[in-house]
Amino acid sequence: MSKKYIGFPRIEGIASRQAHADLPAGTYEREISKEGFFGPATHLYHRHPPTGWVSFEGPLRPRAFDLARLNQAQPSPWDAPEILHNAHIRLRLWRTSGAMDHLARNGDGDELLFVHQGRGELFCDFGHLSFRAGDYIVVPRGTMWRLDCAEPVTALMIEATNASYMLPEKGLVGQHAIFDAAMLDLPAIDDAFRAQQGESSWPVRIKRRGAISTAVYPFNPLDAVGWHGDLTVARINVADIRPLLSARLHLPPSAHTTFVAGRFIVCTFVFGSASI
Repeated sequence: MSKKYIGFPRIEGIASRQAHADLPAGTYEREISKEGFFGPATHLYHRHPPTGWVSFEGPLRPRAFDLARLNQAQPSPWDAPEILHNAHIRLRLWRTSGAMDHLARNGDGDELLFVHQGRGELFCDFGHLSFRAGDYIVVPRGTMWRLDCAEPVTALMIEATNASYMLPEKGLVGQHAIFDAAMLDLPAIDDAFRAQQGESSWPVRIKRRGAISTAVYPFNPLDAVGWHGDLTVARINVADIRPLLSARLHLPPSAHTTFVAGRFIVCTFVFGSASI
């Protein structure tokens, strides 16, 4: 069922007629909204900065995370330290190198890997896919996969807990704006995929409800000879995402959405001119 919010846009008191522009002199803008940047919203204009507190204690106290201090490598994605999580999302920072000696499988939700640095090969149920720095890799829930790193890899892992990743609605700018879905690269049943198959024992570490179970196969279960359907791993690099710019209007973060999940979005902020 589609959502129908109560809506009655109006202006009260001294305010700008256009959000994020022409603020009344001496004021500070604050935005409150539902559904992030996709639902109803109001912009308030304050005499003092809304962030002008002199003390802030308790669990909501603002924090800065220095992820450079998480510099230890982990052989499995499930060993990567969690940075933040709630009922809808889990963020991990994973540093790894070499070839994984097991397969990973997430039963809690789709996984999104953003490769900050490094390169290598990904093998999964659907085939083989090379990756490099700047790649987003969407791994559907329940997929078995592993990395074979040619260089040490640092990746941000974003789990859409009990949800799926989708492409955003792009509205008036059209479905081909920012990036065309044809730019998404998919795994292939190629020579590299067939070469890694074999009869040696392979463990699969399966995450479900935060707990890890291990299933051991007497063969490599990445042994598909083909597949048919529209559910698969997909990859896109930030170099293939074009900027969306406006000289006269502030574009909200939602304008730069790359992927949409159940209760959050993943944005890529790309600036400058793109070649045609």
